[in-house]
Amino acid sequence: MTILFGSAAPATPVTPANLARIARSVAERPEDWLSRVRYQSGRRWYQRLALAEDHEVWLLSWLPRQHTGFHDHGISAGAFAVAWGNLRERAAVDGRPEQSGRSLTAGAVRSFGPAYVHDVGNDSAGPAISIHAYSPPLSTMRRYAAAPDGVLQAAGEDREW
Repeated sequence: MTILFGSAAPATPVTPANLARIARSVAERPEDWLSRVRYQSGRRWYQRLALAEDHEVWLLSWLPRQHTGFHDHGISAGAFAVAWGNLRERAAVDGRPEQSGRSLTAGAVRSFGPAYVHDVGNDSAGPAISIHAYSPPLSTMRRYAAAPDGVLQAAGEDREW
């Protein structure tokens, strides 16, 4: 993908369904990204693969027990495809985290709108790799923590990328 900067008008965001197609398409071509994958025991590893005016694509690796924690993607919609291994996603419906969530195996794709809060992690015994797409490109992520009543509340902003 081409990196574009300095456009005269903002791009129209890509829909979650189209982000899912992008993530799946990239995940199905490991020859384009497999040599870039790294694993870090202290924290999750990630690398941006592509940045366009209307979306971006990220490569993430996961060792066992690595999780994102509950977060959203600011104003961005998103999608991710499991390219290798197994991940578990737990959503927060009405601010309450799902207890077990859903297990996602290689080939699974999830997409979501901008108001979506979830936790993604590797609960399996082996490593995993996923491809993520966001539109518009990420500018903010909010982290969430559970209050005493179990409802998630915004706990901070992450601008680490």
